[in-house]
Amino acid sequence: MAATCLKCEYCKEDQENYCDEVQFVYNGIFWDGSITYGGYSEFLVVDHRYVVRVPDNLPMDAAAPLLCAGITVFSPLKDNNLLESPGKRIGIVGLGGLGHVAVKFAKAFGHHVTIISTSPSKEKEARERLGADDFILSTNPEQMQSKKRTLDFILDTVSAKHSLGPTLELLKVNGTLVIVGAPDKPIDLPSFPLIFGKRVVKGSMIGSIKETQDMMDVCGKHNITCDIEVVKTDKINEALDRLAKNDVKYRFVIDIAGESSKL
Repeated sequence: MAATCLKCEYCKEDQENYCDEVQFVYNGIFWDGSITYGGYSEFLVVDHRYVVRVPDNLPMDAAAPLLCAGITVFSPLKDNNLLESPGKRIGIVGLGGLGHVAVKFAKAFGHHVTIISTSPSKEKEARERLGADDFILSTNPEQMQSKKRTLDFILDTVSAKHSLGPTLELLKVNGTLVIVGAPDKPIDLPSFPLIFGKRVVKGSMIGSIKETQDMMDVCGKHNITCDIEVVKTDKINEALDRLAKNDVKYRFVIDIAGESSKL
């Protein structure tokens, strides 16, 4: 976010990410007609209420995606009281740019973490690199059936079109599934009364500035950063091609300043 109205009920309650007049940092049309360029800008002028302090112990390159991917998964964990209530069994659908950060948060908060993925090749990485406790191959009916009603909370980070029906079956009665990302995310919803029962499905979109600062402070405390690949500006097209092939672990960060960024 670059700005909001600061006057509506959402802005006044630290939920400005839901403001109807929200202006985004990248590729938005600002109120004066100018275009927002985010990190590609030569300079930025911003209201102090939209400034976030990055803890000194976090490297800037690996901390940068926290302001997007990090807050997107942190906000629903916080909203569902999972920051200070350890011991829950949490499922994370998708091990990508969002999912890998969600694993780090959930483990830092003391939960049992299960990755739910369509890619069997990600199991070793989920367990050994990120510390996940369990792995479910969602294309394997036997595995899905064996884990039926075992999870208290599921965070769905997948952007591709998929059905929620099989995933909901993994939830305990009274469990919660949160879908993160854009409001028009392509998901096939099953029949609500028949499938959902007492299970709750929620949506979540980024987070407020206050939540973002809370998240950055937590990351500083637990030394949580994103797993990244830094690319120079002359490699952006190559990075985009790799991104289209899902060939990145787990975020590309562009070194805009080049050598000057080391100063």
